[in-house]
Amino acid sequence: MLKQRVWTAVLLAPLVLAGLFLSSVDVFKLFVAAIVLFGAWEWANLSGLSLPTVRFAYTSFIAALIAALNYYSPDAAFSGFLMLAVVFWLLAAFWVVRYPAASGWQTIWQRALIGILVLASSWMALVSLHHHPRGDTLLLMLLLLVWGADIGAYFAGKTWGRAKLAPNVSPGKTRAGLWGGLASCAAISFCFVIYLELDLLTGVYLLLLAMVAGLASVLGDLFESMLKRHRGIKDSSRLLPGHGGVLDRIDSITAAGPVFVMGVQLLAIS
Repeated sequence: MLKQRVWTAVLLAPLVLAGLFLSSVDVFKLFVAAIVLFGAWEWANLSGLSLPTVRFAYTSFIAALIAALNYYSPDAAFSGFLMLAVVFWLLAAFWVVRYPAASGWQTIWQRALIGILVLASSWMALVSLHHHPRGDTLLLMLLLLVWGADIGAYFAGKTWGRAKLAPNVSPGKTRAGLWGGLASCAAISFCFVIYLELDLLTGVYLLLLAMVAGLASVLGDLFESMLKRHRGIKDSSRLLPGHGGVLDRIDSITAAGPVFVMGVQLLAIS
């Protein structure tokens, strides 16, 4: 399994990085949309829409929604939708903490509607960052925060992990892992404060935003784990050998992306 994970990462990493950082605006939008649509196919199954024709229809609907959103400028038009996504993730945190008692997400159509919001807002968040004057830098920061939260959590959890973070949802995650991930996010944000030459107040704000985005990335992972546990499946698909499905790779970004973008807009980095 480890060998599969390494080879898959080695083969896919250059493609993903090129698509995110070396492409034109239109190619970037298409590239991110393709990733989101793979995720939509898998989300349909998480929702309980298991028939291929129904999953295709669900994926096509999200594709049509993204195509329609493409006609709007990400400067202002996306803000309302992204704010709705941020509010949703606050509700998702309640569902994760209260699992399996909390209601509001268990039916097929509830989960399907949630998927539309989560996946469309993910595309909008990444496009908004790409459109920003310092888009490449901020996009890199978001990715490093998500990866840093995951890597920091892994090593801290392995070393000090005892108390479980959310045992009903993901028994492998620990509170020590959460703190390790947040420590990684703090270190990453400090590097970007220096690189961006921010003043003290703005730098402190960016540090806080990084911590919140790190928490959101953990929430995105836990929320998908909750859906998979509800459906009785281990991975969203077997598309990526050793890694599961596309959703298993982007679940953290689906939550961290909208939160980070709304924070950047409030911070007004130029």
